[in-house]
Order: sequence, then C-alpha cells, then structure tokens
Amino acid sequence: MKFFVRAAVVVAGLGVTGAVAQPDASGIEAHLAAAKAAAGFDFSGTLARVCVAPQTGPGADVAPPPPPDRATWFTDPAKVFDNLYFVGTKFHSSWALTTSEGIILIDTLYDYASEEAIVGGLKKLGLDPAAVKYVIISHAHGDHVGGAKLMQDRFGSRIVMGEPDWDAIEKSVNRFPNGKPKRDIVAADGQKVTLGDTSVTLVLTPGHTPGTVSMLFQVRDNGAPLMVAYSGGTAFNFPNDAAHFDTYINSQRKMAALAAAANATILMSNHSEFDNAVTKIKTLAGRKPGEPHPFDLGRDAVARYFKVLDECAQVARLKLM
Repeated sequence: MKFFVRAAVVVAGLGVTGAVAQPDASGIEAHLAAAKAAAGFDFSGTLARVCVAPQTGPGADVAPPPPPDRATWFTDPAKVFDNLYFVGTKFHSSWALTTSEGIILIDTLYDYASEEAIVGGLKKLGLDPAAVKYVIISHAHGDHVGGAKLMQDRFGSRIVMGEPDWDAIEKSVNRFPNGKPKRDIVAADGQKVTLGDTSVTLVLTPGHTPGTVSMLFQVRDNGAPLMVAYSGGTAFNFPNDAAHFDTYINSQRKMAALAAAANATILMSNHSEFDNAVTKIKTLAGRKPGEPHPFDLGRDAVARYFKVLDECAQVARLKLM
C-alpha cells in the first residue's frame, strides 16, 4: 500500500495553511519546448547535455583517471580560418589565433593530450609553439587547463584565467598530479588581450565555474572579417541550487547580448559536442568557392545557442522546487 503525505506550511500570525509548492509541470514543458526549438539541428548535442541528461553537481577534488587510448581522442590539427587553427582532440577544443606578433592560444586540453595535439599540432601546421605569447583558459577544469603548465614552463606563455578559478587551482590537492600552472594574469570583465593586430575581448560569465571566461574575437575567411562568440562553460556541474542557476542564466543572457551587439555570426566552444567543431572541420575540405563557411551560422544561430542554455537552466531550476 502506498501512502501520500500532503505537507503543510503555516504563515506566521495568519494561520494560513497550504500545500508545499510543487514544480510547475507546464512551466517546465514550456521551457523545454523553447530549448528544443532554439537548438534545432545546429545544437542538438548541447540540448542533450544540458536538458536531456544534465550533470547535477560539481566534481570532487580527486586525481584524474589514467590517460585513455590515443585512438579514442586523437584527431588531426587543421586550419579553420585565415588566422584560426584547431589543435584539439575529438572531444575537447584548443584554438590558435595567429596575429602579427605571435599566437593567442585558447584552452589547453587535458595534460595527456597537450604535448601531441597542441605542441605537435602547431608544428604540423607550420606554426611555432614558442610564438604562443598568451594562453586564455575558459575555466579551470582539467580538460581545458591541463596543458597550461606545459605552455608556461616550456615557452614562457602568459596564462590568463578568472580569479576564482586561479583560486580553485591553488586550493586543489589532487586534481593536478603533474603540477599546476603558476598564478599569472587575472581576467577582468571587458579586458582585451591584445597581441599585434588582434584582440580578444574577455567576458566574465560565472556559472559553469565561478571564474568562467567567455570571449569575443574576430577571424578572417578569405580576407572577410567575421566575429566569433566563444562560450566558456556549458554544463551544470556546479552546486545545483536556485542561486547558482540564477548566476548561470544571467551569464548566458549577458553573453547573448554582447554577441548580438558585436554582430557575432560564429559560435565556438571548448567541446565539440556543443559546437560540432570536429565535424565542421571535416567538411571544410569539400567546401567550394562561394559556399558559406560551415562555422558561419549567422546571428540568429548564435542567439539560439545561448537561448538553449538559458531555457535548459530554467528547466533545471524549476525542477529544484
């Protein structure tokens, strides 16, 4: 036999009694429908990760697992735009933005992949790893900050990261068995990391981690300038409570507004499941003159990406009730 207990609350001084609030099923469905509509065919991986099967809390401070077999993660480096190169893995992205005075590297993978994918990848593409003057880390999870120490120690690259994430690295006991990067440049909201003729605008978007950094920067496609909105953190692996979801939602709306103001038509991320980077790169080889670049989805698509994150976070927030 099943028993159902109806909880009650009493409003002090009024003697008012009522049922404890339950999740608004109609509201959840409405937000989920909006997320699905925004995702369309462009961001199905993002929808699956943050709406269908979202992560529900932060990871523990434990040592990383052993490196997986190379065949599971290796993919060839590639030139993606006139001034932007992919030096990532099948799952995690690292981007080399070339300038008149060197290279700005965005994210550095797990440490097991950084030597071959980043250092080796740059060399395969005819680029010098020693020319990497700045490394911008979107957030301090091992799959993005793992190669920062290598770049700092071997090539003297300056490391840029949000202050709370620098703090998290310094406090970590187990996550960096091969050593940590030394605290360097602390990212500020609206700060421009400039090297030669190129600047990357940093946008603080706390949520995924307290120090998550998103970015805006320009690339060139056969000489034509295009603006990139780089999403610094996506999944809900933070303490799942209303306050943290509010922070996350506000960050997505902030980045959406700034991307629209900058006329961004390209959405990039640090996971291929979110922006389909590896698949799009493979289609570049068959691109014909006059065809649009596979990464250039348009302003509407960029807006829809952040809409997916916004709506899915609202779904998860409502479920907390």
